Amino acid sequence: MNGVRARKQPARAVNGDEQKLNGHADPRDRAAELTEPTENIFLFWPNIIGYSRIVLAIASLYYMPLHPRTCSGLYSISCLLDALDGLAARQFNQSTRFGAVLDMVTDRCTTSCLLVFLSSAFPRWSILFQGLISLDFASHYMHMYATLAMGSGQSHKKIDQSRSRLLHLYYNNRTVLFVFCALNELFFIALYLLSFSSPMLSPSLLPTDDKAGGTTQPGSPSHPSSMIFATPGSAWAMELARANKMNSFWPWVIAGVSSPVMLGKQIINVVQLLKASKWLAEGDIKARRAEGLPKKQ
Repeated sequence: MNGVRARKQPARAVNGDEQKLNGHADPRDRAAELTEPTENIFLFWPNIIGYSRIVLAIASLYYMPLHPRTCSGLYSISCLLDALDGLAARQFNQSTRFGAVLDMVTDRCTTSCLLVFLSSAFPRWSILFQGLISLDFASHYMHMYATLAMGSGQSHKKIDQSRSRLLHLYYNNRTVLFVFCALNELFFIALYLLSFSSPMLSPSLLPTDDKAGGTTQPGSPSHPSSMIFATPGSAWAMELARANKMNSFWPWVIAGVSSPVMLGKQIINVVQLLKASKWLAEGDIKARRAEGLPKKQ
């Protein structure tokens, strides 16, 4: 009988393995899965901060045409929260891929919306602002795709120093990253304020005489075709008059201080685009070689 029992035990083990292979898990494993704590990634603190950034950005866009002070304040707070969500992710150990993508998409969209307004405020320079939007989107998309496709799903901020010292310094030094991002946004905010306060950049702010044939600059917030209320005493006209009385001194100072960093940020975007393109091309060469391409004739 002992021999029979010894022969039956392996049969039970095989049957148990077959049950697992057929999708019938051990009840104890199922119980362990049920007792594991579940997490809602969408309610992580860094992501909640990211949602608040979006709300503030939308509010700033609402006030952008007529309320430069309110818009600048809301936009600046939204940008500053970009640093806070990173601190929260490290503090609560809540770094996620969703949060990283949400952060990047929010940055790209808010900056692009501001540049779109600057294109309408300064029509002569619209092609420059359109180029900046295209460069920003192209460089970050190529970089993100290259790190996901070639870097085994690693974060886009994990750049090996051998691949690019500049990008390694930019993404791995938090101080450098914050300074470049903050001053880049400050430069465009300064241009936005100057569109309301500097006749040098916005000729429409100069007094004109319609009888003498003077016209305001097309695309400007003060252009007659943009007026919602025609009466001089309307709320729109009063708010526009108050906005145009802004002092242009500090916007000029901010633009002058931040302009070198803004140019440096665009250089980084170009380097990021070229490095990502080269990385993807190297991957294509390896893949073609693995397939035996090009075939020898």
